[in-house]
Amino acid sequence: MNHIERTLIIFKPDAVTRGIVGEILSRFEKVGLKIVGAKMLVPTKEQFHHHYETIGTMITRHGETIFNNTVAMMQESPVLIMVLEGVEAVEVVRKMNGKTEPKSSAPGTIRGDYAHMSYAHADGNGMALNNIIHASGDQNEAKLEIAHWFAESELFSYNSIHDLSAQRRNK
Repeated sequence: MNHIERTLIIFKPDAVTRGIVGEILSRFEKVGLKIVGAKMLVPTKEQFHHHYETIGTMITRHGETIFNNTVAMMQESPVLIMVLEGVEAVEVVRKMNGKTEPKSSAPGTIRGDYAHMSYAHADGNGMALNNIIHASGDQNEAKLEIAHWFAESELFSYNSIHDLSAQRRNK
């Protein structure tokens, strides 16, 4: 049974403008995940609507205000969107990111180490929750998000050093 998965991550404007994308990305690479797609852009409100509502049901779950605040924050600068691949990648990335609310994220997680905002602060100030990074919630969401942001021709297959080592061991 193959446990290799792909997952989508988005480095949000607070990561991009703070100049910490490389530092965070290196954490994913150090655990053996490989980058199979990457692009930088300022997505439109329509692209975010598809991402956050059609796929993620943000408006349905949290309301139009939270969605509008999130889209405004996500358009403050370019975002870096990537597809990572590896063994049970969706779960690994979610665990590394920590809880959605940075204040509740454990030290050692990306959100626990690089952010501290709470839902109460964001909601009380009518702003989006700055939490550095988005990651797909499950395998189905990952497939839908990857298809939304990337054409198949923008995704690459190649052997990482981990793949080559496994192939040598299995010969």
